[in-house]
Amino acid sequence: MEPIVLASGSPRRQEYFRLLGLPFSVEPAMIDEEFRETDEPRKIAEDLALKKALHVAGRMQAQKPLWVFGADTIVVADSGIFGKPTDRGDAKQMLQRLAGREHEVISAMALWKGREQKANCRSADCRSTSCRVTFAPMSGPEIEWYLDSEEWQGAAGAYRLQGLAACFISRVTGAPSTVVGLPLRDFYVMLRDNGYPFGA
Repeated sequence: MEPIVLASGSPRRQEYFRLLGLPFSVEPAMIDEEFRETDEPRKIAEDLALKKALHVAGRMQAQKPLWVFGADTIVVADSGIFGKPTDRGDAKQMLQRLAGREHEVISAMALWKGREQKANCRSADCRSTSCRVTFAPMSGPEIEWYLDSEEWQGAAGAYRLQGLAACFISRVTGAPSTVVGLPLRDFYVMLRDNGYPFGA
C-alpha cells in the first residue's frame, strides 16, 4: 500500500493507522490552531484539519508525497468551543463545565492527494462527523484526581475517552473513535472514495 503522511503527532491517530495496517510517516503540522468562535463549529474543525494537511503538503513538496492526511477534533458545549487547554487551570474550567452534562464532539478529516495536484494546488477532500458524549457528575476531588493524571494535556475538551476519563463518561452516542480523534468508519470510506489502494 502507498504511504500516507500523517500531519498530526497524536499517538491515538497513529495507533489507528497501525490498526488498519497503513504505511505512514508522521509530520506534525505545528500550525496556529486559533479560530474565530463566531464560526460554525463544524466549519472550525474542518478548516483546521484542512489547514494542517495543506501546510504539511506544501512543506513536503520537494519529497512529492502521494497522500497527506490532517485531522482536528473540537468539543462543543454551552455554545462554546473547547479546543486543547492551555494549562491546568483552563483544563479544570473545561471539566467543570462538562461534568454532569452532554456535549458534542466533532472530528474533521482532510485528505490531500499528491498525484492529482498540480504545483501549488491547495485543495483536498475534507469531511467531518460528530457524536454526543455524556459526563457523569464530577466532584471537586475527582476533577483534581483526573487533572493529576495529566491526560488533559493536548486533548480537546481536556479529556481522553480511552484513558481515565472513561471512569466519568456515562454514555457515548455515535462512534467512540470520533471522540478519540479519528472516526474509523468515515476515515476508511474517505480513503476508499479517493481511490486509496488498499491491499495493493
